Amino acid sequence: MRYFPMFMDIKKRPVLVVGGGEVACRKIDMLLQAEASITVVAPSIKAYLMKYVEEGKLEYIKGFYHKNLLSNDYVQVWATTDNSDLNHQVHADAHDVGVPVNVVDDTEYCDFITPSMVNRGRVQVAISSGGASPVLIRIIREQLETQLSTKVAMLADFGADKRNLIKQHFKTVDERRKFWETFLRLPEIEKINTRNELEALFQQALTTDVQIKSERNWIEYNSDTEMLTLKALRLMQQAEWVIAFESCPAEFIELCRRDAERIYIRSEKEMADYLDKANAENIRVTILVKKGQLFSDSNIQHYLANDVYVPTL
Repeated sequence: MRYFPMFMDIKKRPVLVVGGGEVACRKIDMLLQAEASITVVAPSIKAYLMKYVEEGKLEYIKGFYHKNLLSNDYVQVWATTDNSDLNHQVHADAHDVGVPVNVVDDTEYCDFITPSMVNRGRVQVAISSGGASPVLIRIIREQLETQLSTKVAMLADFGADKRNLIKQHFKTVDERRKFWETFLRLPEIEKINTRNELEALFQQALTTDVQIKSERNWIEYNSDTEMLTLKALRLMQQAEWVIAFESCPAEFIELCRRDAERIYIRSEKEMADYLDKANAENIRVTILVKKGQLFSDSNIQHYLANDVYVPTL
């Protein structure tokens, strides 16, 4: 993984864009959505950008770029011209003052890149191949656009509005998280179209006790992650702990819930001890086991006889 994924708050923070053409227009549109404080330097700019200047949405320095225009007051620099030598000079100057820079369409001169985005209000899904395959990323984005309901924006706004109420209603972080997980997985959510309908379902859910109980899901794997079933992938996203032998391939563990605690074990005794602890503390666990794995420990055999086991294809 060459690029570390992150979202950066640039609201009211200074950003320098070098260039005033079509590429600059696209980047500035995106920066304005994030409410950045933008300065553009170029001999001339598109009429589209001049409209923003007249509206006071960005500052325009008319003229050629020179090094004295760049300082470490900026949090980002964008080089968007069609002159590669100039773009590379901007890159060097930005590094001299310690400011991250993006040279558009030249990943070797980028400290950061912008992913393809799917936006649903407060919810943003970012997709990137690190510049390796833009066409593939476009296809993935098209798929996500059709699969991710526009209702997601309403749900995100609703969750933000109810944040304080939920804090008052549930005393622990665990209770709050499990309430939201239960509520947002209700089948009725799919049928809701209005805020009033969502409010009614929410009030009903508040009257239902949040049941915190242990759960163990045994997920069998083989040599190919593509052979995991949809059920397995869904259960892997619900885990609070992920237990696996040290020999388990990393690509299977990475498919589990990102914030789940990873527990690597060397023996059946270790596994049994962790399962007993999870059972006592009402923790949901995913156990990754290799196809054909047999267990001799009686405690593990007891759990296996009563738990969900999802075989690989």
